[in-house]
Amino acid sequence: MRINEDLTKPVIVHSASLDWVPSPSAGVDRRMLYRVGGEVARATTIVRYAPGSAFPRHVHSGGEEILVLEGTFQDEHGDYPEGSYFRNPPGTSHVPAAKDGCTIFVRLWQYRKGDETQIVRQPGEGEAVAARAGAESARLLFDDGQERVLIERWLPETTITVDNQRGLEFLVISGSLDAGGERMKAQSWGRLPAGEALKATTGSEGALLWIKDAPLQHPDVLAMPA
Repeated sequence: MRINEDLTKPVIVHSASLDWVPSPSAGVDRRMLYRVGGEVARATTIVRYAPGSAFPRHVHSGGEEILVLEGTFQDEHGDYPEGSYFRNPPGTSHVPAAKDGCTIFVRLWQYRKGDETQIVRQPGEGEAVAARAGAESARLLFDDGQERVLIERWLPETTITVDNQRGLEFLVISGSLDAGGERMKAQSWGRLPAGEALKATTGSEGALLWIKDAPLQHPDVLAMPA
């Protein structure tokens, strides 16, 4: 399966307009934003857990990065309410579930060799950093020199430019903005190749965004299973 696999082209996906695709586990459905591979894939996905659903224990051979969008995501290590962010590096495992249901944003098999940092940021955690022009606030979730991940709150009816030296990926968590000639609302996702800045104008309610500044695919990205 190949979805938005050409990393040299800008892409915007309005995930709310996509159909939900069942996963192998009952009650767990997906909206696929980027995918290269079959059930094991290099992928970026919106995943919905119905109340009481769970996924069997599995090892993240290629690493996993998650942002909780709605509800509370759970595993044997604890609860992760809306706004939680965590990174499970290659070799980690867990049994994900959602007693009351949840929706999460997930990136799989996009780790590079040697990235073994495991972090959990509960809602509101992360270092407050200087906000760019047009933003009300910015919170740093992760930065190891190769990737920089932030949550930013952008002011209403404001035009903002985000420079892009190595690749940019972003998700609208709430609010709205106009970018690339399209209106992006909650759970709209975008990806821009290096050198193409993000230029956006927020709507009347402003916008809350997750932003990753990093190569769209690391040169030493972990190899997928044959």
